[in-house]
Amino acid sequence: MPKSAPFLYLAAILATILEGCADPGGGNPAFTASGEVIALGGGDGGPTHACASCHGLKGEGDGRLVPRLAGLDAGYLHRQLDDYANGRREHAEMRAIVRRLGMEDRAKVSAYYAALPVTAAALPRVSPLYAARCAQCHGPAGEGRGAGNPPLAGQPADYVEAQLLAWRAGKRRGDGMGEMLAVSRALAPEQVRQLADLHR
Repeated sequence: MPKSAPFLYLAAILATILEGCADPGGGNPAFTASGEVIALGGGDGGPTHACASCHGLKGEGDGRLVPRLAGLDAGYLHRQLDDYANGRREHAEMRAIVRRLGMEDRAKVSAYYAALPVTAAALPRVSPLYAARCAQCHGPAGEGRGAGNPPLAGQPADYVEAQLLAWRAGKRRGDGMGEMLAVSRALAPEQVRQLADLHR
């Protein structure tokens, strides 16, 4: 056996290990073992891509522009991740993060956040404007109605306002029936603010 054979064998093993760790698309199973690991560790994207760094350790959001994820429907969450990936929702950072997650990993992290306890069950207050424009789909107290109509309760006012404006400007899409586009465009700017203020 040539003297170099053991070194070549060792080099081949090391190359295989490094290839598995460095592949952003193939995925290292250790980084995506569960939804919790992805949420807290960032999956293949590493800690800088960890969901918890923005959405909080309990999926509570930041109280401003980052939404609460805890307790939202898993199917709804998965669809939002897909929408970030394919551009129906515009957000450069989320797009970069989600595109490193395969469909199975998106399902895992969505299920993880859906299973977290909800910290808010109702809007602090409602109004005739909310009752007329939002309650039919999102519930009379913002509790949500079904997988396609997420709860608004517990979402930050700034986030709600930003999303209404995003729908209005066509920067957020994916609403098959076009209800959100129609509602957001029918609202005057001061009404958008009034609806957001219900969350303060």
